[in-house]
Amino acid sequence: MDAVIFAVVVTVALAVLFDFTNGFHDAANATSTVIATRSLKPKTAVIVSAIFNFLPAFIVGTAVANTISKTVDLGAMPGVAEGAVPLGVRVTLAALLGAVFWNYLTWHFGLPSSSSHALIGGLIGAGISAAGLGAISWSSVQLTVIAIFASPLIAFAIAILATYLIRFIQRVFKVHEDSEFFRWAQVASSCWVSWGHGSNDAQKTMGVIAATLFAGGFLADTDASSLEPPIWVVFLAHAAIAAGTVWGGWKIIETMGLKITRITRASGFAANIGAITSIEGATHLGVPISTTQAVSASIVGSGVGERRKVNWFVMRDMVIAWFLTLPAAGFVGFVVYKITVLPDPWATIATALTIVVLLTWAGRLMLHATTASDIEAELPSEAELKGPSYGFQVQQTSDAEVSAMTGDGAAGEATGSGAVDPSVDPGPAVRGAEPRD
Repeated sequence: MDAVIFAVVVTVALAVLFDFTNGFHDAANATSTVIATRSLKPKTAVIVSAIFNFLPAFIVGTAVANTISKTVDLGAMPGVAEGAVPLGVRVTLAALLGAVFWNYLTWHFGLPSSSSHALIGGLIGAGISAAGLGAISWSSVQLTVIAIFASPLIAFAIAILATYLIRFIQRVFKVHEDSEFFRWAQVASSCWVSWGHGSNDAQKTMGVIAATLFAGGFLADTDASSLEPPIWVVFLAHAAIAAGTVWGGWKIIETMGLKITRITRASGFAANIGAITSIEGATHLGVPISTTQAVSASIVGSGVGERRKVNWFVMRDMVIAWFLTLPAAGFVGFVVYKITVLPDPWATIATALTIVVLLTWAGRLMLHATTASDIEAELPSEAELKGPSYGFQVQQTSDAEVSAMTGDGAAGEATGSGAVDPSVDPGPAVRGAEPRD
């Protein structure tokens, strides 16, 4: 087989793998709140989410894909000898290896980091390694950096406002926070979050595949500044991200649904509203944002709006991962690109060995992954969800102390007196989410 065709096929396969990891890595974005509140069973939640991840393939455009494909100026790549693999293909291959590595690493530790920023970081690192700083489209990168800060802040603020509005509705119509009304409102909004995730994140894989095809000479008649992914790429990207979502990144679902703050059906609905606003706005503008950051921030916003305890230790770890994603994936992309340009046959041998080691390690992690059954065992029961003691610490203490710990004034209602009944177990999900004060 021709070396260029083989390299392009391998790179496209890695892009599909990245998209698959994006699916299970970000499955928590739409499913964590509905799973935590038992609005849907875990396996049902990921299947529904996968369907709505795929559906945008028929409707949504490719503005985000175009932004991603322009991250590296492929026209700035030096030429190669006839029959040799173009440097642009080596750049996208190295970038994908960096992104896939980071996705698996953070997923293994249950950290909801950004697949989008891992891909962009890999592209930046590999592009600089190939042709220096001038090879990077810094205007596209600037949009990404702005989105790193803007998208979670917008989601956080909207989630707080939505929480206030929902609390007003509860008071006016006497609706319980875990009622059937909020259950189905949460499910519907979760489907919308999945739609937004598919709309924004699948396009990133489309963009990198389009860039690979262009660099390999398979989109020769296309302007490099406005690459349009072929229709088969659009459907392949959405199918891969949907398949990853069905597989389910249960460890990250556990973190987002059970370890950040207590989530009710009403607060989960508010969190989804915040995430939807941020994600859909960015997709409309063609900005590749982190849907993970948007959803995590909206969950925190709903907790703050409800004046509930937030586990800032978990949030600290997540924020550290967010800031490390771009440079870490960029570093791997930089190094892997250098491997791809070693003198032959060492470039081929070393690149193949790198891919085999990565796939072996990733496969081992997947064989020992957290399962849906593990998560289901940690969920609170229906009785615990509706009980007034759900979410409070199990210890004898005063109203003032419990109020300080939980951030709301409902603690004393647990027993009708000034203390929380120590005989009432708040459930394994809450014990796992208890902040380490």
